[in-house]
Amino acid sequence: MFSVAQTSKSQFLDKARQAREERKGQKERERAATQIQALIRRFLCRCRLQRQIRKEVDDFFEACDAGTSKRNALSIFKIARKLLFIFGKEDKLRFEKLCRLILGSMDVDNEPKVWYVSLALSKDLTIPWIKQIKDILWVCCEFLKVLKPDILQDSKLVTLYLTMLVTFTDTSTWKIVKGKGESLRPALTRICENIMGHLNQKGFYTILQILLTNGLARSKPSLSKGTLSAIFTLSLRPVVAAHFSDNLLRSFLIHIMSVPAVVFHFSTLTPEVRHETHDLFRKFVIFLSREEQCADICVCLEGSHTLCLLGNLIHLGFLNEKVLEEEASHFVKDLTDMLSYCQRYVSQKKSNLTHWHPVLGWFSQTVDYGLNESMPLVTRQLQYLWGVPVIRTLFCDVLSKKLESQEPTPPSAQPTTSQNNLPVKNLFKRAFQKSASVRNILKPVGGKRVDSAEVQKVCSVCVLYQTALTTLNQIRLQILTGLTYLDDLLPKLWAFICELGPQGGLKLFLECLNNDTDESKQLLAMLMLFCDCSRHLITILDDIELYEEQISFKTEELITISSFLNTFVYKMIWDGILENAKGEKLDLFHSVHGWLMVLYERDCRRRFSPDDHWLRKDLKPSLLFQELEKGKRRAQLLLQYIPHVIPHKNRVLLFRNIVTKEKEALGLVETSSASPHVTHITIRRSRMLEDGYDQLRRLPVNSIKGVIRVKFVNDLGVDEAGIDQDGVFKEFLEEIIKKVFNPALNLFKTTSGNERLYPSPTSNIHENHLQLFEFVGKMLGKAMYEGIVVDVPFASFFLSQVLGHHHSTFYSSIDELPSLDSDRSLTWLHLVCHELIPGGKTMPVTNENKISYIHLMAHFRMHTQIKDQTVAFIRGFRCIINPEWLHMFSTPEVQRLISGDNAEIDLDDLKKHTVYYGGFHSSHRVIIWLWDILSSDFSAEERAMFLKFVTSCSRPPLLGFAYLKPPFSIRCVEVSDDQDTGDTLGSVLRGFFTIRKKEPGGRLPTSSTCFNLLKLPNYSKKSVLRDKLRYAISMNTGFELS
Repeated sequence: MFSVAQTSKSQFLDKARQAREERKGQKERERAATQIQALIRRFLCRCRLQRQIRKEVDDFFEACDAGTSKRNALSIFKIARKLLFIFGKEDKLRFEKLCRLILGSMDVDNEPKVWYVSLALSKDLTIPWIKQIKDILWVCCEFLKVLKPDILQDSKLVTLYLTMLVTFTDTSTWKIVKGKGESLRPALTRICENIMGHLNQKGFYTILQILLTNGLARSKPSLSKGTLSAIFTLSLRPVVAAHFSDNLLRSFLIHIMSVPAVVFHFSTLTPEVRHETHDLFRKFVIFLSREEQCADICVCLEGSHTLCLLGNLIHLGFLNEKVLEEEASHFVKDLTDMLSYCQRYVSQKKSNLTHWHPVLGWFSQTVDYGLNESMPLVTRQLQYLWGVPVIRTLFCDVLSKKLESQEPTPPSAQPTTSQNNLPVKNLFKRAFQKSASVRNILKPVGGKRVDSAEVQKVCSVCVLYQTALTTLNQIRLQILTGLTYLDDLLPKLWAFICELGPQGGLKLFLECLNNDTDESKQLLAMLMLFCDCSRHLITILDDIELYEEQISFKTEELITISSFLNTFVYKMIWDGILENAKGEKLDLFHSVHGWLMVLYERDCRRRFSPDDHWLRKDLKPSLLFQELEKGKRRAQLLLQYIPHVIPHKNRVLLFRNIVTKEKEALGLVETSSASPHVTHITIRRSRMLEDGYDQLRRLPVNSIKGVIRVKFVNDLGVDEAGIDQDGVFKEFLEEIIKKVFNPALNLFKTTSGNERLYPSPTSNIHENHLQLFEFVGKMLGKAMYEGIVVDVPFASFFLSQVLGHHHSTFYSSIDELPSLDSDRSLTWLHLVCHELIPGGKTMPVTNENKISYIHLMAHFRMHTQIKDQTVAFIRGFRCIINPEWLHMFSTPEVQRLISGDNAEIDLDDLKKHTVYYGGFHSSHRVIIWLWDILSSDFSAEERAMFLKFVTSCSRPPLLGFAYLKPPFSIRCVEVSDDQDTGDTLGSVLRGFFTIRKKEPGGRLPTSSTCFNLLKLPNYSKKSVLRDKLRYAISMNTGFELS
C-alpha cells in the first residue's frame, strides 16, 4: 500500500513539472515570435522608407535633369540629408549625382539662393550644413580610398570627388565672397579650416597617400596632370591653415612625401606647383634636423618608405638650389640620420629574417614589394645627391680651393704632341677633360685646425656620402661614379686632407685611430670616402688617362698618396690596431688597403713609383720572420695584406723556407735516421712527353713532391749512361715543359706582340686535353717547388687567373686586354656562334650596349673560352703549390718566381759561385778570357743567351747564383786522336798546366743543362774562344749528357 501511494505522488509531481515547463516554453515562443515579428516589421518599414526616400531622391534628380524643378540650395540640402540618412552601397550612383548637383549649384552666376554654400550663412542651418558637408566630403574620401585611377570610369570619379574636396576646403572659388561678400571671407575661411580639421582627424592624409600610391607607385603613372595638381593643393591646405605646425608637417612627411617619387611626378606633370611650395623644403629640413622628430618619422615609415622620403627630399633640394645652399648643414644631417636608420637593417647576406630590396639589398625589415615598380624613379631621385649641382653645393668649401700655380699657356704655345691632341681611348665615354693649366703637386703641409667650422662641414658631408655608400648597396657603383665625375673634386679633397692638423695628414689620422670621439670618426670617414672614390676612379681609368693625360691626379701625387696609404696600413697592422678592429675601423682598413693595392697592382703593371718605394725601411725582415715563427698575429697580418713592404728577395727566401718545412714534414728530406722515398721512372727520349705523362699523372701528390729519378732510353732502346742526382730529372722537367708549352702542340697559344703563353681555346683537338693541362700544372708546380727556373713567359691575364686575382672586386677584363692583344683589338674570326648573354645572337650591338659588349667580349676571350683548360691547369698546379704561399707575390713577381729574375746577369755573382773541373780554376787563362769576353765583348742579350745555353734559362735565379742547383760549373775538355773525354788524369793535368796535345780549334763549347755545366775546350787564343762561344750560343749546340 505505501509503495503504491509513493509512486503515484512521484508521477503527479513529474506531470506538474512537465506542464509548468510546457507553459514556460510556450511563453518564450510567443515572446520570440513577437520579437521576430517586430524585427521583420521594422525591417520592412525601413525598407519601405528607404525605397520611398530613394524614389524621392531619384525623382528629384530626374526633375533636375529635366529642368522641371527649380534648383535651390535648400532643396539640395534636404535631399542630401535624406540620401545620407539611408546611404548604402547601392547608392554610389545617387551620391555621384548629388556631388555633381552640388558642384553645379556652385557654378551658377548671380543666384545666391542656388549656391549650396549659401546655407552656411543661414542662422538656422549653419551647423546642420557644416555637419552635412563634413559627411559628404568624408564619403568622397572613402570612395577615393578604393577607386583605381588606372580604370577610366574610376578615374572620372576620382576627379569628381577631388573637385568636391578642393571646392569646399577653401573659399577661393566661392562666388558668395566676391564683390560685396568679401567681408564674409574670414568667417567662411574658419568654416573651411573646421572642415579640414575634421577630415584630418578621420585620416585625410592617409586617404591621399593611398590614392597617390595607387596612381604613382608604378612604372607609368595613372594620375592625370589635373588630378595631381588637385592632390598637391589638398595636401598643402591643412599644413598652410595650421601655419606649418609640427603635427601637420609630420603628417605631410609621413603620408605625402613618403610616396615613391611624388616630387618627381609633381615637378614633371605639374611644374607650376613648384612656385606654390610655401618654402616647404626649408621647413622640412629644419623640422627633420631635430633628432627626435627625424627618428619618429623613420620609425613610422620603416625602410622602404624612408628611402622614398629620402629621394623626395633630395629631389626638392635639387629643385631649390638656393635654399639647399643656405640649409646645407641641416640637409646633410637629415639625410645622414635617415640613411643611418636604414643602415641598421641592411644585412650582408640572405637569411630567414631578411628580404630583398632593389636598392638596399638584403634588408631585415619588411619590404613593401608593391613599391618595386617605382624603384627606378626613386633611384633617379637619389642620383641627384651625387649629381654635379648638389656635389658642387655641398663640397663648395673644397671645390673653391685654387690648385693652379700659373695661368694656362695659350693654345699657340702648345707643342704638336700636346695631350689635347691624343686620341680618345676612354671606353667608358666619361666626360673627363685634361686641364691645360699647371698646378702645384699636392703634398702634406698642415696648418688647418680640425675643429674649425669649415673642416666640420666638409667632414659631415663626407660622412653623408660614406653612409650612402654603405647603405645603398645595390647602387654603390653609381654613387662612386657620380663622386668621381668632377675632375677636380678628389685632388682638392686630397689637398684639403694635406692641410689638416699641424703637420698635415698622416699623423693626424693615425692619432684618430686611437680615439673614439665623434670628431675622429668624422675625419676617418673623410679618409674612407677619399679612398673609396679614388680607388674607383683609378680602377676605371686606362693607362693613357692615368699616365699620360694624368686625369685628376699627377703621377707625383700618386707617389705621395701611395706612400701615405702604405704607411697608414702598415701602422694599423704593426701597431696592433687591426687585430682588435671592428665595425667602422675595420671598414676603414679595407677601404685604405683596397686603394693601396689598386695602386700597387697598377704600379706592378706599369711602373710609376721610384725604386724601393713600397718597402718599409724600419721593418727588419729578420724580426718579421722571428715573429712568424712564433705565430705572432701582426706578422701574419702583414704578410697577408701588405707583403710588398718586405723586400722581394726576403719573400722568396720565405717561400723557399715554407717549401723546405713542408718537405721535412712529409719526410721528403734525407736525414741521419731516414731516407726519403724515391720514385724511379724510365723515359724514352723519342716519347718523352707521352712516357712522362703516363708514369707521373697517376702518382700520388706526395710522390710528385718527393724525389724522382729518371733513366733515359735512347732511340736504339739502350739505357743511357749516367747517374741521376737531380740533374737528369732537371733535364727531363725542362724538356717536358719545353714540349708542352710549344704552340705547335696547340695546348698553349702565344699572344700577339710579346708572345706570351695562355691555354689554346682549340686544345680539345687532343682527346685527353684537360688531363694534359692538369699534368702540365703539376709539372710547373714541381719546377717551382724544387726551385728550378723555366723559361715560360705567361700572359698576364692567365697568370692572374692561376693566382685567383680575377676574383678581386677591382679586377677588370679591360685592364688585362692588352696582355692578350697589344692593340686591344676585339675583332675575331670565329666559325662557331657563342652567346655572350642568353639570347645574345639575336641582339644587335648598338651605341647603348656597346660598352657591355666590349666587357663581355673581353671576358669571353680571356676567361670563358679557356675556362675548362684553366681550371684543369690550376687544379694540377695547386695540388703541388699551396695558393696561400703565393699571396705574398704580385703577378709579375710570380712570373719571376717561375722564370727567374729579369734583371741583368750579375757576372761577379756568377763568377763567385762557379765550380771548375777538368783542370780549370779561377786563374786559368781560358777562364780569365771567358769572364772578360762575357763582361766586355758580349751584349746583355748575348749574356742571357750564354746563360740559357748552360742552364736552359736566360734569367738568373731570383736569389742569385748561390741558389742555382746544381751549381754553375765549367769543365775543361781536351780533344785528340784518341778521343779524350776530358775526364782522364792526363786531360786534367794538361788542362791545369795548360799543356795541349792539339789545338782544339775545330770543336765548339757544349753544355749539359741538367747539371748547369759548360764544357769548354782549352783554346789557345782569346779570339777563338770568343768566336766559338758566340757561335755555340747562337746555334744552341747540343745538350749532351755528361
